[in-house]
Amino acid sequence: MWNLTTRKLAEQMNITCAAVPYGSDEFTLAGLTQAPSRLVDVPRVAESPVNFECKVTDIIQLKDHHGTVVPAWLVLGEVVAVHIKQYLLKDGIFDTFGANIVLRGGGPSAYAQIDPHTRFDMIRPA
Repeated sequence: MWNLTTRKLAEQMNITCAAVPYGSDEFTLAGLTQAPSRLVDVPRVAESPVNFECKVTDIIQLKDHHGTVVPAWLVLGEVVAVHIKQYLLKDGIFDTFGANIVLRGGGPSAYAQIDPHTRFDMIRPA
């Protein structure tokens, strides 16, 4: 499951990063609401305007540049269902700027928000 983090949800998303005991309910911890999924057996974040239901296709243990395995994993998945709130569809196209998406900006605490003021357009060459 992947749930889009928006500026409105950023603080709650951050709460879910806390190191909590196994089995803790992160929905309750962050004050979020569970919504049922259609094709996977985990709940979606109801407050998130975009959710991807995913099924794991591969789990790969990572290696350093010498080929030595490290205690980190890459999890790959296939998106099997997509949920997008209707207000974010403009003529059938996802309104990236209207969603107020939050991105990691580097460092331990830096984030950025995508908004219409940072948009620019370029025509692809023929």
